[in-house]
Amino acid sequence: MTPSQYNICVKQYADGVYRFIMKNLRNSDEAQNIVQNTFEKLWVKREEVNFEKAKSYIFTIAYRNMIDVIRASKRISNIEDYHENVMSASITEYSGIKTAIEKIVNKLPEKQKSVLMLRDYEGYDYKAISEITGMTEAQVKINIFRARQFIKEKIGSINTLL
Repeated sequence: MTPSQYNICVKQYADGVYRFIMKNLRNSDEAQNIVQNTFEKLWVKREEVNFEKAKSYIFTIAYRNMIDVIRASKRISNIEDYHENVMSASITEYSGIKTAIEKIVNKLPEKQKSVLMLRDYEGYDYKAISEITGMTEAQVKINIFRARQFIKEKIGSINTLL
């Protein structure tokens, strides 16, 4: 295809391509971008395209470009929907899991519950917990270990909660 034939294609088909894209997308800016990209691709491949088949080539490029735009906009909207769903679900799941863990902790024997709360919730070290509870440090460590094991076992079956 020569440059003059390319110009003829632009004059003959640009409006038709624009109307075709506009009917489908209903977005003027996007339609203009697609028309521009279509004729840019035609210019790059002008030596390989036969002038007699230029119309079908132009509409094929425009159609494929339009499909890409539609897919991209769907992905963006799907990502936004997914993000909203994850945020709302994670808040709901978090509060459910938090409640479930609180129930599990409340089932612990009093000593284990106390030392676990002091260690994991309040941040005290073993020596401070020992002084607060009157237990030896070894007893504190054992009770914390047993409490964590109990919670781990119950959380292992947490799939029943979700």
